[in-house]
Amino acid sequence: MTQAHQATLLVELLTEELPPKALARLGEAFATSFVERLAARDLIDGEPSYEHFATPRRLGVVVKNVRDVAPEKQVREKVLPVSVALDANGQPTAPLAKKLAALGFPDVAVSDLERASDGKADAFFLRYAAPGATLADGLQAALDEATSINKLPIPKVMTYQRPDGANVQFVRPVQRLTVLHGEKVVPVTAFGIDAGDTTLGHRFLSEGLVAMLHADQYAATLRTKGRVIASFAERKQTIREQLLAQADGEEVVMPDALLDEVTSLVEWPVVYACRFEDEFLQVPQECLILTMQTNQKYFALTDKSGKLRSRFLIVSNIETATPGDIVEGNERVVRPRLADAKFFFEQDKKKTLAARVPLLANVVYHNKLGSALQRVERVEALAREIASSWLTPILSPSFYADPELAARAAHIAKADLLTDMVGEFPELQGTMGTYYARHDGEHEEVALACAEHYQPRFSGDALPSTPTGTVAALADKLETLVGIWGIGLQPTGEKDPFALRRHALGVLRILVEKQLPIDIVALLRVAYARFAGESQVSDPVDALYAFFMDRLRGLLRERGYAASEIDAVLSLNPTRLDDVVARLDAVREFASLPEASALAAANKRISNILKKSEAETGNTVGNTLKAPSNMSRQIQLALLVEEAEKALNVQLNKVGPDVQSQLARRDYTRALSALAALRDPVDTFFNDVMVNAEDPALRANRLALLGALHSQMNCVADISKLAA
Repeated sequence: MTQAHQATLLVELLTEELPPKALARLGEAFATSFVERLAARDLIDGEPSYEHFATPRRLGVVVKNVRDVAPEKQVREKVLPVSVALDANGQPTAPLAKKLAALGFPDVAVSDLERASDGKADAFFLRYAAPGATLADGLQAALDEATSINKLPIPKVMTYQRPDGANVQFVRPVQRLTVLHGEKVVPVTAFGIDAGDTTLGHRFLSEGLVAMLHADQYAATLRTKGRVIASFAERKQTIREQLLAQADGEEVVMPDALLDEVTSLVEWPVVYACRFEDEFLQVPQECLILTMQTNQKYFALTDKSGKLRSRFLIVSNIETATPGDIVEGNERVVRPRLADAKFFFEQDKKKTLAARVPLLANVVYHNKLGSALQRVERVEALAREIASSWLTPILSPSFYADPELAARAAHIAKADLLTDMVGEFPELQGTMGTYYARHDGEHEEVALACAEHYQPRFSGDALPSTPTGTVAALADKLETLVGIWGIGLQPTGEKDPFALRRHALGVLRILVEKQLPIDIVALLRVAYARFAGESQVSDPVDALYAFFMDRLRGLLRERGYAASEIDAVLSLNPTRLDDVVARLDAVREFASLPEASALAAANKRISNILKKSEAETGNTVGNTLKAPSNMSRQIQLALLVEEAEKALNVQLNKVGPDVQSQLARRDYTRALSALAALRDPVDTFFNDVMVNAEDPALRANRLALLGALHSQMNCVADISKLAA
């Protein structure tokens, strides 16, 4: 195929205004789907190279190196089994002639057919060169498939009547179809509209129809003739640059979601600066920013310290040298929104958060778990218990909480849900609680906890900064986990309507990253105790512990730990998670020692021996892990008869105190490193000593020795998990 038979292909669907929040995904999905289907028909030479376009009124794609005819393909097609194609005398049968005629090869002789097995019996096969699809045919099929409502992320399908009167479905009505292969229009149709070489430019800034002279010139022609920036990415970058330029040294509050939405609303973006009255700055700036973003799609400005300014930026679809009317109109529109926010704020302050708490009795939390007030009472009791039982100055000198502050925070933290401001902007729950708590004269930690008890709200979110907020966050999440799981609404597959996975990860991050000395199983039991008398809540502690461990494995994998390292630590079923990371680091350091692989293999062998003994005698290996000193006392020195077992016992007694000393200091790396001295005596023991001796007393003593060894070797982690 020569270069003359290749050219750039343009396809554009001109529509009525597309849904802005779906535009970016819609444009990319349409282009990707279309190009895949074009490539599947071998109409693209080489690796597909294309650019997709999306504006409020169009979806487009420009594809390089598109053939006008696909290359021929060699086809091998089964005709008939030999037993059917030939009669008893070896002559062609009527079914064979009929089949060949149906395939379009009536004159092919039997001698020209390939005879081969089809896996069951001999059959005749026909080889021929099939002509490639023409661009018109292949493009029509690709276009039909790519515009199917089942292939695109359409938030809501619209049914409308096309020009010929038939009903069709798409995201929005299609008005024009532009299809060019190089300079030529390709005769295809979509939604009852024939392809042409013209499109419409900007609704107000262009002169109407824009003629496309060549597919390569699509974006440039739309920009110069139509006053449209067709590329979504280019338009977004243009808006970003204009916002920064108009900010005049101030900071622009431009979340990516807002930037995407505004990019989806304009075809020729121009940024203008507006103002509102300084009196509105008395309202919490989160309220003002949210109302500007949510209702008006405006960009707020702050100073370098993050304090809101009375200037804001708008993105217009109109470029004019005299933007006064545009600026004044937007300032007039935003004023009532800000006035509403100010009114809500002033009204809400007339009633304290504490006075609103009893009204939560009228809010149903869950029909099996009672009202929101009952939930608050459970969280309050749990917060007090956490602070008084674990986070005391004695038990946690580096991070302790006041039980009364923790209980107070839990008591009022949900009260802002009943305020007018949060009713208007649910996203501000917690944030407004902090403002109102400060106004009510609450302790600063209690005020901060109104917002912090929701943290972390998503992956990567900050943890609560204060002890009071930390306790409130733990209590709130644990009450949800225990209550919702207890009534049988645990996550299934991808469904997790109560965000239990997120709550579990939040609890884990708090315990692990803040290194809190809290037993998670005991904590779950305390949380479950808050549901005493609720017959519909079953005990979920064991299931939740397993759920936590599964979440923890994923969390640790994300932080770069190997699966074997994680298994080594978590297989011991730790209930204190504050030192999990330290144990993992110690395991990683131990694995780099030359003695590690031999000791890991030996530990695995010991585990298997003890498990077999447990199955035969009913003794529990678990006790050897929990009480190494007891197992050491069970070793009878008089029954150590072989030199190898004596040497192992001596070395074990020498290493043991050092290991226990390092454990007491929580220096897990040195504790594991001390085990390196056991390698040679362990190897010699297994080479020279028969563990399962015929003498029951010798056998029991050697098992006791292995039990003590096993306990020491697994004091930090189950190192057998490191064995290959």
